[in-house]
Amino acid sequence: MMPTSPYGLNPFNILVLASTYPRWAKDPEPGFVHELCKRLALEHHVIVLCPHAAGALATEVLDGVEVVRYRYAPESWEGLVNNGGIVNNLRQRPSMVLLLPGFVLSQLWGAIRLVRSRRIDAIHAHWLIPQGLIAALVSLVSGRKTPFVVTSHGADLYALRGRLMNFLKRFVVKRAEAVTVVSDAMQLEMARLKIETTAVSVQPMGVDLESRFTPGAEGERSPDEILFVGRLVEKKGLNYLLDAMPLIRAARPSVCLRIAGFGPEEAALRKQVDRMQLNGFVHFLGPVEQADLPSLYRRAAVLVAPFVRASNGDTEGLGLVVVEAIGCHCPVVVGDVPAVKNVIPDGEGKVVSPLDTEALANAVVDILENPKSAFDSVMKARLRLSQQLSWSVVVTGYSALLRKIADRVPLR
Repeated sequence: MMPTSPYGLNPFNILVLASTYPRWAKDPEPGFVHELCKRLALEHHVIVLCPHAAGALATEVLDGVEVVRYRYAPESWEGLVNNGGIVNNLRQRPSMVLLLPGFVLSQLWGAIRLVRSRRIDAIHAHWLIPQGLIAALVSLVSGRKTPFVVTSHGADLYALRGRLMNFLKRFVVKRAEAVTVVSDAMQLEMARLKIETTAVSVQPMGVDLESRFTPGAEGERSPDEILFVGRLVEKKGLNYLLDAMPLIRAARPSVCLRIAGFGPEEAALRKQVDRMQLNGFVHFLGPVEQADLPSLYRRAAVLVAPFVRASNGDTEGLGLVVVEAIGCHCPVVVGDVPAVKNVIPDGEGKVVSPLDTEALANAVVDILENPKSAFDSVMKARLRLSQQLSWSVVVTGYSALLRKIADRVPLR
């Protein structure tokens, strides 16, 4: 049953299709789609259709968002999405490919049912494949023209390769009323793949720079604490930071590394720590809730985000973890993947190749030894990013875009 809407009898209804989505309140899984949805829900009625997972409710209202979770397998098998994302989970456990047909068809059927039973004004599909494909098929199968925006976040564009995948991407883009990507580098990748880009705009996800990721009290920051935050997957490049730790410790013997995150590479990374005899200096914190991240950023001397291009082509779409750290006035060292230019432009900040162990170590040590200079730089970066990536800016853009595409389609 649809919850009572605070927007009158005829609210603007948005159906959001997603794969990665919080399973419950305070879920440490990436929550950027929900962060957008809960802000859109302040003005619109937002329904999210996402996969079910063990322990999650089938339906609920989460921060004002109506969440519908579809079943795609027996509950104990529903592990395709969480703890690393679909692409990484399939790499770790190829047998999970058997779950894909049920995953896609169940979301397609759930979307068709919602379009037929609700007055959906617009669909926002997150990820080109499979959600964008599902949105494109909904109109064909349901018999109702429902306009949709599709947003690519990175893995769907970079890691899903080959003739079939590229054909499906073009199919989705051709049928979408609008396409957004979260960085300039992704727009260039679209063009490289010969995907029509006239309808593609750069509209990133946002960061709560107003109330959550804010500077802490003076004197709170540790002089020798390095921080890593992110999924423990190949493209995050944590293994390269571990390689650099002996060089960093040679210059700063009291340094330590705290790792906030979880994922399929954790066992291999722990073995690397053991092999390098770094156990007393590297600490795995495990999953950390979004609400607890600011205290980590405010304490650390530097966040290191050693992004790389993974062996399957996957790479960072934008790097919001860097924005979160900067929001808390935490200096950053970032891997030199193309997308980070939207966060740290050329000539601003420390962007290095994590494959160059010495360069990575030197960048970290320079910040540890020159905290005043690093602090001055991060203050300037925060001011710029607050004007570009604050949720208040991002939500206004997506709200206007969704209304715009709905206006193009005749009333049913």
